[in-house]
Amino acid sequence: MMIIDAKKCIGCGLCARECFPRDIEVFKGKAKINNITCMKCGHCIAVCPKNAVSTDEYNMEEVKTYNKEDFLVNADQLLNFIKFRRTIRTFKSKEVEEEKISRIIEAGRFTQTGSNMQDVSYIVVREGLQELKALTYESLKKIGEEMLANLTSETMVYKRYAKMWLSMYEAYQENPSENDRLFFNAPAVIIVSAHSQVNGALASSNMELMTNALGLGTFFSGFFVRAAQGNKKITDFLGVNKGKEIVTCMVVGYPDVKYLRTVPRKEADICWK
Repeated sequence: MMIIDAKKCIGCGLCARECFPRDIEVFKGKAKINNITCMKCGHCIAVCPKNAVSTDEYNMEEVKTYNKEDFLVNADQLLNFIKFRRTIRTFKSKEVEEEKISRIIEAGRFTQTGSNMQDVSYIVVREGLQELKALTYESLKKIGEEMLANLTSETMVYKRYAKMWLSMYEAYQENPSENDRLFFNAPAVIIVSAHSQVNGALASSNMELMTNALGLGTFFSGFFVRAAQGNKKITDFLGVNKGKEIVTCMVVGYPDVKYLRTVPRKEADICWK
C-alpha cells in the first residue's frame, strides 16, 4: 500500500492534484491516501517536496532524487542517437555480459504501462539458443508449406515469405553455423511477452535504446514472433506465462559492422488541426 509520513507531510496537496484515480485527499492539513482506487503509479512519491510518501510493495531504495546533471538528456543528441540506430544482423563472436542484459531489461521494466499494469515479462535465451532455433525453423517451414498449399488471392502477398522460410530451413539444415538467417549467430535473444501488446512494444523500444547505448546491436525478429504464434512447443520451451503473448524478439550481440552516417526517411505524415 501507499503510505504518508504525517510528520513530513506539509499538506501542500501536490500529491492529490497529481493523483489520476483521485485516491488522495488532504484532510486536516495532511495528505491521506485511501488505497482504494490507487494504481501504484508512484506519482505521489515523485512529486512530494518533503519525500513523505512511500510504499511497502516495491523497493524504495530504487527511488532516485532528481538532479539535472544525471537526468537531463540533450534533445538534439537524443534525436541524433535515435536517427543513427541501425538494425544489426552481423554480430561478433563474443558473448554479451549478463550485466548488460540486465540493464537492457531494466530499461523495459521502468517503461510506462497502461493502468500501471507492469505486465511485461522477459525471457533471456543463451544456452538454449540451438534448441530454440530448431523449433523456430521447423515452425516456419510448416507455416510456409501450409501457405503455399492454400494460396488465395488474399494470401498471395505472403507467397514470397513462405518461399523464403522454406529456403531458410533448407540452408540451415545444410550448414547451421553459416546459414543462420534467423538469429544470425547472435549470442543472446530477449523475448518480451505481456498481456498488452502496447505495453510490450513500448518496453521493447526503450530496451533497444539501451542496447545501443551499451555498445550492442539488435534487431527485432518478426519471423520468430510469427513462428511462435500458436506453437505450443515454442511457448512451452520458453515458459511463457499463462495469459501473455510474445510481443517482440530482440536478437542481441556485439555489432560486427561500423556505420558512418544516418540514412534518409520519408517525410513525416502530419495533419495539423
